[in-house]
Amino acid sequence: MSTRLVNVIIATASPEALSQFWSQLLGWDLVREHGEIDVRAPESQGWDLDLVFDQADEPKTAQNRIHLDLASASPADQAEIIERARDLGAKSIDIGQGDVPWEVMADPDGNEFCVLEPREIYHDAGPIAAIVVQAVDANSLAEFWINAAGFERKSEANGDVGLRAPNARGPWLEFLGGYQPKTGQNRLHLDVRPYAGVDQRAEVARLTKAGARPIDIGQGDVPWEVMADPEDNEFCVLTPR
Repeated sequence: MSTRLVNVIIATASPEALSQFWSQLLGWDLVREHGEIDVRAPESQGWDLDLVFDQADEPKTAQNRIHLDLASASPADQAEIIERARDLGAKSIDIGQGDVPWEVMADPDGNEFCVLEPREIYHDAGPIAAIVVQAVDANSLAEFWINAAGFERKSEANGDVGLRAPNARGPWLEFLGGYQPKTGQNRLHLDVRPYAGVDQRAEVARLTKAGARPIDIGQGDVPWEVMADPEDNEFCVLTPR
């Protein structure tokens, strides 16, 4: 594929504070460049991924459609991650999950995330096991994101689909089916970037043909293209580097 997943954008009223939380929780570097605050995966992870913290004036009011799952290596490690998250300002929350082996939490801005029990499938993912997307039709949306993220289909069960980078490193991209259609603008969204030498406009046209559409969310004159995927999740096509 000609584009690859590079960023998870998190809209927040407090980019400085929330980036500090995620940097300390994940053990990733906090990087300031091009007017952004990024929490960056180390090169040793084998995958280029940043969490980018974007200024937002509106507070979070609804459950996010996209969230992060964190990996653990053992029950003791899971407990330590949960305790560290609480010490940094997160809290455990109930979203109707019932009796499950993972811990559902909210970061200091209220964004949901899960600290998973040890799972072999995530042993080489790094601290973020998966970027999880709620979908109406997980299979159809996953097919689009195979084209957009450059990931490959690696698992499917009970209507859910898991994608992985071709080098089998870094977080999974997972789609959970059976949810209601999206309403409102997502506070988390994904960025994809064309590979060097690939024309951004051609990629916008390719993804439009695959079911996306350009949208205006008030971004003004920017070098990236803001789009919506087939289930209206916002994403951006960046310029090549």
